[in-house]
Amino acid sequence: MQVGVAMDEVNITLGNKDVTFYVADNSGKHMGTIRVGKATVEWRKGKTRYGNGKKIQFEKLIDILEDL
Repeated sequence: MQVGVAMDEVNITLGNKDVTFYVADNSGKHMGTIRVGKATVEWRKGKTRYGNGKKIQFEKLIDILEDL
């Protein structure tokens, strides 16, 4: 799995814009994108368009991760 962000000591504040992470497997094949907004995270598999992916509220995502 490849998710690339290398920004040491950089703070990002989300205003009205989202942050999108492009995800690829180890061979570089595009798997999808993760969009992080103020209140939600959205997984868009393959070439799924903006807004049509699977969305989850941050609070629910945190609860799921805490239960792991």
